[in-house]
Amino acid sequence: MLKPSQSNAVLVAIHTPRVTGEELDSSLQELTRLVKTLGYRVVGQVTQKRSSDQYAAVLGQGKLAELAQWTGGSGKIESAFERPKHKAASKFEAAASDEPEESEEGEADDATEASSGLREQAQIVIVDCDLSPSQLSNLERATGVPVLDRTGVIIEIFSRHARTRAARLQVEIARLNYLAPRLREASGARERQSGGIGGKGAGETSVELDKRRIRDRMKALREELAAIGDEHLTRRARRENELTVALVGYTNAGKSSLMRAMTGSEVLVADKLFATLDTTIRPLSPETRPKVLMTDTVGFIKKLPHDLVASFKSTLDEAAGASLLLFVVDASDPSFRSQLDVTRKVLAEVGATDVPSLLVLNKRDRLSPEELASLKGEFPEAVCLSTRNQEDLRALRERIMRHFEREMLDEELRIPFTAQGVVAEIRARMRILSEAYDAEGLTLRVRSTPEHLTVIKKKLAHKT
Repeated sequence: MLKPSQSNAVLVAIHTPRVTGEELDSSLQELTRLVKTLGYRVVGQVTQKRSSDQYAAVLGQGKLAELAQWTGGSGKIESAFERPKHKAASKFEAAASDEPEESEEGEADDATEASSGLREQAQIVIVDCDLSPSQLSNLERATGVPVLDRTGVIIEIFSRHARTRAARLQVEIARLNYLAPRLREASGARERQSGGIGGKGAGETSVELDKRRIRDRMKALREELAAIGDEHLTRRARRENELTVALVGYTNAGKSSLMRAMTGSEVLVADKLFATLDTTIRPLSPETRPKVLMTDTVGFIKKLPHDLVASFKSTLDEAAGASLLLFVVDASDPSFRSQLDVTRKVLAEVGATDVPSLLVLNKRDRLSPEELASLKGEFPEAVCLSTRNQEDLRALRERIMRHFEREMLDEELRIPFTAQGVVAEIRARMRILSEAYDAEGLTLRVRSTPEHLTVIKKKLAHKT
């Protein structure tokens, strides 16, 4: 993988009939942010209207030549090895070079124009769609530089940002799953001879050997992740009767900033996509009665690779098991509605559709009064806030507590002096509305969840 330090990237996008111009622009803007997060500088774009993105080299001949001007490549799909071509391979390459003329539609208008003399050279090509192994190989031959598709970029970012053991395991599984079909034979090392019986016949090719190693490695990683998952299940079981609020939403919507403001914890806050991959759980601060835990989760993005969703299922299960979901969106981003749809679709994959939720329109300080009024009219039940405004944070805190208190019960508990050990647990888990002492013990009027009341009543019955 090319080191991104001071390296330039050129972006490639295909405008298919199913994609509007606005959607294409939004996707390219998001890809630009992804590439910058990875450490590259975007110096240009090449886009083209085509009927699909399934052509052998993705782009047509003219656009492929234009892309090669950014990278210094030949602009042609050349054979990877100097050896006689099989008939099928010859037909394949002929098809790649003899693509329909209709695919050149809109060439002059779709690409970022620059004088060839002033054009900065790019050291990597980033394509805004998923590429097949053959497409990847064809583009690399034509451009002469490494090529990454959108999934490859996201996996690379995840690899760099994973901190806990569980997150690193999850990312490595997704990375190996992505890498396996894209392994290509190195020149001069196409076969490994093995000493079978009589020494006859070729053994595994180097690619076959590498793929087998990847399968073995993935099996070991999944076993290790399953063991860690058992630990997570144990810890989650301990929190079964706790009230939990999970922050979910698009990457860089401000979830970590909100987590830090609501809990007083030192959570990483960075203006980067996928700055947070690891689940963080902290109590609300100042601490509430009953205690409420807040969970920060991995952010979502359009076209989030399915392998990553599957790999991070154990992390996303924190959202599925929460008492309340806070859908955090960047209200200053015009595309936040589509981002909200993406978040809901990903959560549906992990079975979190039935969890009660609350919409949080974050970054209200970036909105004009007219824009804020319009959003309040469109989303009357939402909470509008800025994490820099203490009044906004207090309002959210009260809204969360009101939500939970709707399900709580007020009850009077009689606690004899012989059961004083239970009082500390009551104070930790319940809101004390009133208390009175007499000669025989303590009478508390409390507000609590039915689950906590049941637990305390059993303990009191055992003590008396």
